[in-house]
Amino acid sequence: MSIRGLTQALILALACGSALAQKAGANEPQRVLRYAFPIAETGFDPVQISDLYSRTVAAGIFDAPLAFDFLARPFRMKPNTLVAMPEISEDFRTFTFRIKPGIYFADDPAFKGQRRELVAEDYVYTLKRHYDPKWNSPNLYRLEAARIIGLSALRRQVLQDKKPFPYDQPVEGLRALDRYTLQVKLVDPSPRFHQEVMTDHSSFGAMAREVVEAYGDKIMEHPVGTGAFRLAEWRRSSRIVLERNPGYREHLYDEQAPDDDPRSQAIAAQLKGRRMPMLDRVEIVIIEESQPRWLSFLNGQTDLMERLPNEFAPVAIPNDKLAPNLAKLGITMDRAPLVDITLAALFNQDNPVIGGYSPEKVALRRAIALAYDSDQEIRLVRKAQAIPAQTAIAPLTFGYNPSIKTTMSDHDPARARALLDLYGYLDRDGDGWREQPDGSPLVLEYSTQPDQASRQLAELWQKNMKSVGLKIEFKVAKWPENLKASRAGKLMMWGVGWSATTPDGDTFLALAYGPNKGGANHSRFNLPAFNTLYEKQKALPDGPERQQVMEEASKLMVAYVPYKLSSHRIATDLMQPWVIGFRRNPFVREFYKYVDVDPAIRARKAK
Repeated sequence: MSIRGLTQALILALACGSALAQKAGANEPQRVLRYAFPIAETGFDPVQISDLYSRTVAAGIFDAPLAFDFLARPFRMKPNTLVAMPEISEDFRTFTFRIKPGIYFADDPAFKGQRRELVAEDYVYTLKRHYDPKWNSPNLYRLEAARIIGLSALRRQVLQDKKPFPYDQPVEGLRALDRYTLQVKLVDPSPRFHQEVMTDHSSFGAMAREVVEAYGDKIMEHPVGTGAFRLAEWRRSSRIVLERNPGYREHLYDEQAPDDDPRSQAIAAQLKGRRMPMLDRVEIVIIEESQPRWLSFLNGQTDLMERLPNEFAPVAIPNDKLAPNLAKLGITMDRAPLVDITLAALFNQDNPVIGGYSPEKVALRRAIALAYDSDQEIRLVRKAQAIPAQTAIAPLTFGYNPSIKTTMSDHDPARARALLDLYGYLDRDGDGWREQPDGSPLVLEYSTQPDQASRQLAELWQKNMKSVGLKIEFKVAKWPENLKASRAGKLMMWGVGWSATTPDGDTFLALAYGPNKGGANHSRFNLPAFNTLYEKQKALPDGPERQQVMEEASKLMVAYVPYKLSSHRIATDLMQPWVIGFRRNPFVREFYKYVDVDPAIRARKAK
């Protein structure tokens, strides 16, 4: 289908969706937010998902005990399903969470007509599910790193015995002390356990055991939580519709804006006291190509252009300012760091060509990193919507040091060629391509996607590798397929982004922590010296000592190159004039919970 045909089909689908969203017998249309994902979702079971887009949906359906204030800067945690912030022992090993009575799951046939209250056992069950080998949780590494007493041992026993996971077996480190009190005990001190785990609705939001047992292997299709929304419609890789959860508890808008941010202060004042969620529906379509996604916004068929595609930055936000023609339409913009790291390439350490810790393998990865032009990626592909990465740790997180300069941002083909020559990667047969030190062929295989940005990045890789005599081939697949293959260790090289869920740099160091293989650690890197530093910083409270340890660990990542670190991206979001209350908070995926849409303004603009 042509771009024009695809756009017309999209507009028709969105228009039909909006028509269905009218309240039956009512004069006023529902408050509906319409926007697009550039990448398809995989499902909505918090225990099985790890991709950003599935988690964005799940975060609106499920509830973790804690949440981040939507407007507050610096970022601040607050109780979500709790009566107060958790009680934390002085040694940072025991965390006690007291759940607010009267919170209920959305209605579902699994509850057989009964209202189902949220209780402490639901969080016990949810966390245990991550340890159940049946579900192959990609987020298990976050819990295993925290070392909850008894759970890892229980998982090992289940794997050894090859029996079903014993959910009813008591575990010392994870208990419901009473109906509303959850207690977690850790082997080692973990000063940020509550922030790292208990703020993530999309991974650790409460699930009801009855629902999981009712739907079994189909649980990805049947998310049932206590959150503000529930899943109303899902056409895989095409359309997702969330609707207001009619049983959602009374939750009034009371976000706290910083004193030096007049825009956020105006939002807080305008929405204060409104019952949440303010939206009746959220309609999401999947549009992988950027041009039809952009046109759907310009035509008013979508309300939010989340993360303006880079290629439209010069016309939409010249010099990082909203274009006058868009401003005249009442469109507004929001610009903020994504708090992420773009991995121009992950290098699978289990791959016999690219992986390993011997000098020649490290030299090969260093040469590839030096040959790759990150600056050109930022200027030409990302249209200056990013800053160079020196280490994996992103701005706005603890551990980031803006004064550090490393070789990760260097583009030096001459030094790359010298390294390859020194370690025996030579063109022995004169065909223009280097061979391995033993004379065997050397072919890099880079996995990528079929979208325009990925094609541009592939062209850059091709050009950069050719400049140093390295042959590279590309393997194209859909993003969810590459994600699955990467987690299984089947890819040699792949480019991907990694976002923080909390304002702490631990999540970026976790990318190289050995025990996280198959989880965060897609490179399958396992260096004892790095693992020791990672574990040390995790046990330390925030302060100069932890900062120093994190910087030492970061330097090892640069030296051994399990990843080619490229950039930290900056997001620009554009909103139609009828969208109220949007600000980008990188640690609140369910932004739509805090947003309103004014149907009257939309109707006036449509005339």
